[in-house]
Amino acid sequence: MKLNCFHTSSFRFAVIVFLVVLVSIELMAQESEIKRPDLQTTDSIFFGTTEKKKDDYKFGVEYRIQAGYLQNNQHSKQDSVSQLYLHGVRLGVTFDFLLPYRFSVQTGLLYSIAYGSSVQYWPGMDAEDIYAHDNYISHRMLQHRLVIPARVYYNIKLWKKLNLFFYTGPQVQIGLSENDYLVTHITDKTKEQLQLIGARTEPYERYGCKELFRTNIQMGLGGGLEWDAYRIEAGYDFGLNNIIRNQVIPNQQLSEWGWFVSFSYKFNQ
Repeated sequence: MKLNCFHTSSFRFAVIVFLVVLVSIELMAQESEIKRPDLQTTDSIFFGTTEKKKDDYKFGVEYRIQAGYLQNNQHSKQDSVSQLYLHGVRLGVTFDFLLPYRFSVQTGLLYSIAYGSSVQYWPGMDAEDIYAHDNYISHRMLQHRLVIPARVYYNIKLWKKLNLFFYTGPQVQIGLSENDYLVTHITDKTKEQLQLIGARTEPYERYGCKELFRTNIQMGLGGGLEWDAYRIEAGYDFGLNNIIRNQVIPNQQLSEWGWFVSFSYKFNQ
């Protein structure tokens, strides 16, 4: 009888221990759930989502129409050609070929028209006006060109549809016409001497008279901002080649640099 009581007591003790262990495990599990952060919830709160965001930049072509202001600077190292600043506008279409990692390559065709004026002084050839300051030629240039860019762009996403971008690369300018509607304020003697050395004293077209090469190669860099389909950008282009074709003096050089500000609109969304 005592043995039965012993077994009954042992059985009851085992059941009680088993229940205590189960309750302890359950409490520990609940405590662990409370203390352990929910990574999915945390990511959702602080980072918006736990899924890796997919870059929405993909292969394709973007078509844009562009218009803007430009300034060209024709500069001669020997001051043999009057330094000239031309102000104008350019407009045309561009094509952006989208690449991975937010790169793109841009080309297109733009037309530019620019006007500028300068004054070039010459020493008088007559005894009475050798020290005079009224021997000069007024140059009035009207320039028409086609521009073909070949730029590499890199885009940085700032906020929603706002992007910051930078670019670098060459562009080729093809001269259509460049007329010099010059006006002379010189004596006849000075005019004769200038004509002897090949200097122009009458209005002329600079490409047709073979004074300049039509091709001007430049290397540019710049950047800007883009919001949705709208883009504003600015850049500077450095002249790489000598555009003087008919050299009046030995090793005569003339290069053209320039900068621009433009606005463009993307057609395909």
